Amino acid sequence: MSKTNTALAMNNLYQKMQDWSQSYGFQRLGVSDVDLSTTEERLSSWLAEGFHGEMDYMVRHGSLRTRPEALVDGTIRVITVRMDYWPESAAEPWSVINDDQKGFISRYALGRDYHKLMRKRLQLLADKIKEEVGDMGYRVFCDSAPVMEKALAEKSGIGWVGKHSNILNREHGSYFFLGEIYTDLPLPVSEPISDHCGSCTACIDICPTQAIVAPYQVDARRCISYLTIELRGSIPIEFRPLLGNRIYGCDDCQLVCPWNKFSQATVESDYLPRQGLDAPELVDLFAWTEQDFLKKLEGSPIRRIGYESWLRNIAVALGNANTNDEVVSALKARLTDDSDIVREHVQWALSQH
Repeated sequence: MSKTNTALAMNNLYQKMQDWSQSYGFQRLGVSDVDLSTTEERLSSWLAEGFHGEMDYMVRHGSLRTRPEALVDGTIRVITVRMDYWPESAAEPWSVINDDQKGFISRYALGRDYHKLMRKRLQLLADKIKEEVGDMGYRVFCDSAPVMEKALAEKSGIGWVGKHSNILNREHGSYFFLGEIYTDLPLPVSEPISDHCGSCTACIDICPTQAIVAPYQVDARRCISYLTIELRGSIPIEFRPLLGNRIYGCDDCQLVCPWNKFSQATVESDYLPRQGLDAPELVDLFAWTEQDFLKKLEGSPIRRIGYESWLRNIAVALGNANTNDEVVSALKARLTDDSDIVREHVQWALSQH
């Protein structure tokens, strides 16, 4: 096939992929090349500052993260897709954050774990493309390997990286998941979207721990999402009062973003709240046994932090709650917990009352 015919065929395929992706539940598809040299420089600087905290895997994978062709041999294009997750039926976020007797969980984690659903749909899309072209080299990803998904999403026109470091889109805000297909197909690349954050600093100003240390730069060691999800061991005492009642992740920077008035509600029932996690009572969650934790959160992304970190986070939130008999009794009941970490955070929480 001549280069001209190949280009025509790839352009035609690209148009078909747009329709196929929507039929599999994705709201947007874009294609980028694999040149992440600029991103590699930024990542190196970020790591040199130690902003990754205990996420050693960010260092270990080295250039595999910024060189897709090194991760999957033969890769020349990356297909990126977007899937909206905003659960419109969930309790209003600020009403939960402002109620210190309840626990706030990042809205992306209220339902089932998105990884499996996204990977399954991505595989269906990849199968459809392969069926069309006859043969291709590819690999599907969704937070499952060292992939610079935000940089690739930006290059593929899904959106731009906002000052809070999340991907933003003028028509759809930032409440969406990303997934990728690395491929050796010479597809046409999508047009990137320019930055539309302007002079706005709402996300920087609202951050409870001031983790956004400069526009487009987040110090993970200060970020509540890192502290409640990625960090193992003790949460630094200086940050505990700042966590408020956020027990899994933090959405503040997205909740105040002006572009999220355009966010789209999810059409996936799997992303809707389960177990009342959109506005749960802290004392009820703190009473869960490990068996309760595993059973009630089966299929949830929250399970990956483990029972110990779950109790640790809730203990901090109870320490930040207004004093009442129910809160104090719940904390005292955990003073002899088997976990040193849990006991330490319970003791700190009681000292706040």
